[in-house]
Amino acid sequence: MKDERTYKIIGAAMEVHKDLGCGFLEAVYHEALGREFVSQGIPFSSQPVVEIKYKGKPLEKKYQPDFICYGEVIIEIKAISGLSGIEEAQLINYLKATELKIGLLFNFGSKSLEHKRFVYNL
Repeated sequence: MKDERTYKIIGAAMEVHKDLGCGFLEAVYHEALGREFVSQGIPFSSQPVVEIKYKGKPLEKKYQPDFICYGEVIIEIKAISGLSGIEEAQLINYLKATELKIGLLFNFGSKSLEHKRFVYNL
């Protein structure tokens, strides 16, 4: 089953990578992707503060994902030479901690945009 939301978000990220290429800092891609979300009508929150619970109780430490789109898709941006299991584990842990189900990991640091979609089943 194709998810139109993630399809649209990935398309926005591809547009940013097509225009900027690789080599910029993460913050540059973050700002550009936010502008692309606005231009494509994708609802988002930029770096929202998200509560993390441990055994049902909130921790003092909060998590700030790069974006949450449509109120339920976590977007994590990287600008590194290549994705590894570390970045993937980070996103999976964010999904577990926030109880959100869908996450997208983007790497703008390689010649072609790298992206991975994660679904967390509670």
